[in-house]
Formats: sequence, structure tokens, C-alpha cells
Amino acid sequence: MKKILIFGGVIVIIFAAIALVTNMQNESKTEDNPYGKDDLAQSTIDLLGNDNYENQIQPDELEERISSGESTTVYFFSPECQFCLETTPMLAPLAEEMDVDMVQLNLIEFPEEWNKYGIQSTPTLIHYEDGEPVDGIVGAATEEDYREFFERNVTGE
Repeated sequence: MKKILIFGGVIVIIFAAIALVTNMQNESKTEDNPYGKDDLAQSTIDLLGNDNYENQIQPDELEERISSGESTTVYFFSPECQFCLETTPMLAPLAEEMDVDMVQLNLIEFPEEWNKYGIQSTPTLIHYEDGEPVDGIVGAATEEDYREFFERNVTGE
């Protein structure tokens, strides 16, 4: 019986140590994050430092850009959406290649933005002109579809 208690105690200590180390790692990752929040979803923490998710925008900044009439292309995504996780590694480099300032809004961190912008599913790419949405792609699409979207709405090619 004594061996079982000792063995159980060792297991509890190991799990506590793992939890502590994981918590410390997450805290160091979330320092100076682009979301301006201390309490991030684990799925968001896992994407911190990933080059494909560097152009994050805060909701108030997005609202300001759109309401000012500035031409704005927004990629609404969720780090828990499998289609987003497949689309972003193709879409973000394409936007960079085509010199498109595509801002990204993480809907897990800012869930109130779903309704505000009428987002039905992720991924969603919308281009705004003069404060109004003028074109969009809802759901995963091909690289060619995104390229045509950027040409039609942003680059004018």
C-alpha cells in the first residue's frame, strides 16, 4: 500500500510539473502578443510567432479603417477552423507576393465580430471600399480564386 501511495504521489508531482512548465511557456509566448489580451485561447497561442499570422488587426482599428472609407481587405479566420489552417499558409504568402495589405481578424479572440461583420463561416475574405463590403469569398477556395479576387479588388491587374 505504501508503494502505491508513493507511486501515485510521484505521478501527481510529474503532472503538476508538466502543467506548470506549460503554463510558463504559454505566458512567455503571450507577452506582447498582437491581440492586446492576456487571456488567449490555446489555439491562438499555438499560432503566435507563425509568419502567416503576422498581420493581425484589433477590432477597433478595423472599424476605424472601414468607417473612414479606406480600402481594406480583411481575412476573418478562426485558429480552430481546419479550413482556415489549410487556407492561411497559401493565402498569406499570396497576399504578400501580390503586395496586398490583407489584415487578419481572429474570431476566436473577438467573437463579437462574427455578428458585427455578418460572418457566417470561416475562412472569409472581404474587401471593403468606402465603408461597404464590395466583394468576398466565403469558405476555402483555390489559390487561383484568391489571386483573381486580389486582382479584381486590390491590384487592378
